[in-house]
Amino acid sequence: MVTSVLNYGRSGVHDWIVQRFSALVLAAYTLVMVGWLAMNGSDLTFLQWQGFMGQTWIRIFSLLAIVAMAAHAWIGLWTVATDYMKHRGLRVGFLGLIAISIFVYVVWGVSILWGF
Repeated sequence: MVTSVLNYGRSGVHDWIVQRFSALVLAAYTLVMVGWLAMNGSDLTFLQWQGFMGQTWIRIFSLLAIVAMAAHAWIGLWTVATDYMKHRGLRVGFLGLIAISIFVYVVWGVSILWGF
């Protein structure tokens, strides 16, 4: 079995499970948001939106969606980079930039949701 420094010794099955679970979380989140907007969107006010997004369950669900998107993006982009980027330096630089971007996205999302 060939392992890389960038995949931390995970198996392909682990990545496959995480990818599928994160896709389910993102699909459920999309359905909840589209459903809520469809029911309230015609005359939606900021106070209604703030009230909806201020509920603890939707904040936790939003946080789960942010983490799921980060995991989904990392696995997908790591797979593409290792499959198609043959130059090691370019691949490591690309994945480093992606890792930093995903980290900033998650920290920013937590900051927005929980007001840190």
